[in-house]
Amino acid sequence: MNTPTLKNTLKFFECLDSVTSRSMFGGFGIFCDQAMFALVVNNHLHLRAGQKNEADFKRLYMQPYVYKKRGFPVITKYYSVPEIWWEQTDVMMDFATRALDIARDDKQVKKTRIPNRIKDLPNLRLATERMLRKVGIDSVDKLHNQGSARAYQALQNSHDDLLSLKLLWALEGAIKGKHWSVITPQRRDELLQTLRLKA
Repeated sequence: MNTPTLKNTLKFFECLDSVTSRSMFGGFGIFCDQAMFALVVNNHLHLRAGQKNEADFKRLYMQPYVYKKRGFPVITKYYSVPEIWWEQTDVMMDFATRALDIARDDKQVKKTRIPNRIKDLPNLRLATERMLRKVGIDSVDKLHNQGSARAYQALQNSHDDLLSLKLLWALEGAIKGKHWSVITPQRRDELLQTLRLKA
């Protein structure tokens, strides 16, 4: 799926290095150097908020994007930009670069902070933590020691239903501290080979 706003956004920010997009929150996350600073959803551009700019967004009556997760509303940190900013390119770029700085800062903080619980790792949630606990992997350290392939195999052995390979990529990403979608094809092949050898 593609939208005019997504195309316009990527073109507008092409002056920044390494700008990419991928599916996020029912729309498309906009990344620069793997830091997500914007979101295109429902054909609107949203910019990332933080302590340094959220008050400005609220003062301009900008609204955060809200999506539903298991039937409950989740308020994101991405605020819809006024349509007039597409014509006020200096204003748009000023707010966007501030959003990018915030995204980079947040990413750096996450790198230096070690989550205490499995559910707080990238890609994982409480349900995954409970599944892993049932097979004896009840801490971040144990997950790192087991590795993604062994953890995935343990989960396979304890479930009657066939588990999706997306869970394997999610576990690998959690251990590496990155989103599952950026696990390289080469690394995915290595993990599959490891599983075949262990079978």
